[in-house]
Parts: sequence; structure tokens; C-alpha cells
Amino acid sequence: MARVSEYYRLGRTQGTLDFVDVDTVNDIQVYVDPGSIRYLEDDWGKQCLKMLETFFDSVLDSVRSNDKRRTVSLLSQLREPNETHLGISRGPSAGRGFGSKMGAAFAQKLAESEAAKSGLIQDLEDTAFFIDGVDMDIVSDVTTNIIRGPLIAYTQQMADIFNIPLEEDVVSGPVWNPTTLEWENGYTQLPVPDGNKLLLVPKMIVRRSMHMSRNEYYRNHLVPVLQEEEAKVALRGLAETVRSRRKVRVTKKLIAEKYGSTKPDVTRETLKRPSVYEHYRAIKRQVAPQPLSHEELSLTSATPMPDYEQLLEAVLAVPSGKPDATRYHDAVESLLTAIFYPSLSMSDKESNIHDGRKRIDISYTNTARDGFFRYLTRHRIQSRYVFVECKNYGKDVTNPELDQLSSRFSTLRGQFGILACRSFKDKDLFLRRCRDTASDGRGYVVALDDEDLKRLVADVVAAVNPEPVDFENLETAPPSRPVSDYPLLHERLKQLHG
Repeated sequence: MARVSEYYRLGRTQGTLDFVDVDTVNDIQVYVDPGSIRYLEDDWGKQCLKMLETFFDSVLDSVRSNDKRRTVSLLSQLREPNETHLGISRGPSAGRGFGSKMGAAFAQKLAESEAAKSGLIQDLEDTAFFIDGVDMDIVSDVTTNIIRGPLIAYTQQMADIFNIPLEEDVVSGPVWNPTTLEWENGYTQLPVPDGNKLLLVPKMIVRRSMHMSRNEYYRNHLVPVLQEEEAKVALRGLAETVRSRRKVRVTKKLIAEKYGSTKPDVTRETLKRPSVYEHYRAIKRQVAPQPLSHEELSLTSATPMPDYEQLLEAVLAVPSGKPDATRYHDAVESLLTAIFYPSLSMSDKESNIHDGRKRIDISYTNTARDGFFRYLTRHRIQSRYVFVECKNYGKDVTNPELDQLSSRFSTLRGQFGILACRSFKDKDLFLRRCRDTASDGRGYVVALDDEDLKRLVADVVAAVNPEPVDFENLETAPPSRPVSDYPLLHERLKQLHG
């Protein structure tokens, strides 16, 4: 048993990898959440979302038209995706949920579901609320099946970055085609550790629990409506009521006793009041789910937290000069991937643009929910992708290097980038050059030399490991732990605006 990073000797730990560093034999108890995919704004995320929407729309159309053959045809291709090693299996990854007849069972349950026929079920996430036997593990498995194609492409991208060997002619498993609305089967290239194919999954789309929660819906949305209804008609036979200021209070316990709290109970009462669930779903859609933090991933998968100071030392230890350019590039990518997660994700190295005529050292997808990288989008600085160029020069970087990075910008890709270099003889002069680039409308470039990287790391370490709190002598509540928002980047951006 070994993690992917150990099996393939990547020299990395979870904090510096974009994918979940799973055990190649056993499962890690996290799940693919379709609700998280909805908020990805890059091309990969949009492709996944299109697949989810076209597949489930096709399923619902077949259910509502009573086309049982089509329903079974669509759902019979679902399998337990053991190749991701995510979920709840104990011991080696094995089938779970509906077992070997997963698709057929799902098809039958949907065909019999009033919630599906009525339109209450609109998305895959809804099935966990109203279909008996469907919970987050099944939703995760179904989601993985539907987005298998993008996951294969992602796995191949990660394999290219980290030199993970791929086997030829590996059975892909069913891949959904969002254009033909049919499943396709074929062969592909995938890692096959110990003879078992492996699919890597981005950290950004996994959760320990789903964004849409049936328990949350029941407790905080359905029950209060039932309480209000009972209070209005003042059903004294409902047992214990308490008169206070001419209001009748009905306890949650008594609501559970009268209406029940099981999934069939919740489904029955929601079908009578569909607007309650529609309101809950609309509220959840307005708030993007938070990605798993480094701490949560560390606890869930029993992996170490990123050692930011060690990662910094790896950068500083690289001699300047062209012979060590690749080593410097890799060390910078490893450090920035750990520092900027989860604001930046889906790291890619040596990516091509303009049909391969230009290359970008490192590119990230901006997945920030708050903080500096969210600040960019709110202030109309295009940053769908953030680019990084690495210059391991033993001399100053000048206009050609600045122009090289800004030439990678576009209104579609993004207009913000970071130029990583070793040192400056005149940093103020280069800052003025960056300001000229911004003033000319050619994008925003922040230069970070070794000293700047030291400051970035110091800020992050201070946020992760603040001064210890003397809880015994506290007279009030303990202070909240700070979260680093990259003050250096804010400072540099302000300087670019003059």
C-alpha cells in the first residue's frame, strides 16, 4: 500500500499536488461533489458541468416520458468507479452503493419516483434527498461516471507533468458524450499501478460532505414550515403547546413524531410543499461551497501539512543560471501550489497557447472564493487563469522578460501574472516597468524575487502557526485565527496602479 506520490516517487506531498494523493489500494473518505463543479469557471469545469447537465436532463426526460428502455439504457452503464480510490470501502477499493446492479437499481427507483416525475428533482444532487438508497457515496460515484472523460484527460495531464508512466490500450470504461447524448466505450492511456487502473481527481471537486445536505434542509427549512403551519391552526391535539404573547410554539420533537423524519417522510411532505425545497436549492446555489483546506485534507487522508519553509528552502537552494532552470521552475511551482491553494488550483506546467507557438511556464485556474485573487475579479482585472514565468537568471530581468509574460495575456485567458526571479539590483526600476505595462493596458505583472518569496512564506506561516494562546488566563473568548490574504500581493498591485 502506498500513496500515488510514494508509488511513483514524485518527491511531493499532498499540499503540493493538485490531485487527491490517494492510496493506490484503499479508499480515502472524501467524495466528488457535483455542487462544487458548478462553480468552476475554467474550460475543464465547464466541460464537466455540461456532461452532468446533459446526462441528467436525458435521464429525467426519459423518466417523465415513461421511456423505461431509455432510462435503463442511460443508467445501466454506471459502475462503481474503484479507480479513483475515493469513498467508504474498508480495505481494498471495491463496489459499494447499489453494488453490481447499480445502474439498473437507480433506473427503477427514478422511474418510480414521484419527485422525478413532478419536476422536484432537477439535478443529480436532488436524488440524495428524495430517492431511497441514494446518499452522497452514490451521488459521488454517479458523478465520477459521468465526468470520466474529463477525469481521464486530467489524469493524463498530471501524468505528463510528473512523469507518471501510462499504459497503452487501457479500457476507458463508459464515457458520456454530451453531443450525441450516448455512452461510448473504448481504450485510452492511464496509470496502472499494480495492474489496477488509476483515475486522479482534482482536490477542488472533493468534499467530506455534500454542499446540498438533506439533514440541513429538513432541520432548517422543512421543519420550520411545518411548525408554522401547525402553529397557525393551533392543533391542540398535537400535544404540548406553550402560549406566549399569543403565539403557539410547536416543538421540533413533536413535528418529527407527527410527520416523521425519514427520507420517504421528507419526500412526501416536500411534494406537498415543493416551494420549500426550491427555496432551499436557490439559497444553496447562491453560495459556492468551500474547498477542503490543507488542514482538512491532512486530517482526512492522514497526510502531512505542507512544510512551507522547507519548500522555500528548496527554491533558495537552486543555483542561479540556465543549467538549473528546470529545477528552479519545479521548486517554484511546488511552493506556489501550496501557498496559493485553494485560491489557485489546476496547476499546469509548460502549457501551450497559440497552437504551440508560445508556452507558459506555469498556469493556474483562479478558483478563489475570497481574498486577493477574488479581489482581482471583483475589480475587473481579468484573471480566469493566472500565469507564472520563472527566470532563474544570475542577472536582472528586464523588459524582454516582462514583455514575454504580458504577451501571454488575453481578455479570455487572463491579464494577471507573476514573474518569479532570483534578485534585482534595482527593484524600483523594474516596478516602474511593470507599472508602464499596466498603464498601457497590457496587463498586470507582479515580480517576486527570493526575498519576496521569503516574505510570502513568513505571512503564510504566521497565519497557519500564530502565537500560542494562553487559554487559562483568557477573560473573554479566544481570538480568531488569522488567515493570510497575501498582503505583499495587495501592496504590489496598489503600486502598479501608481
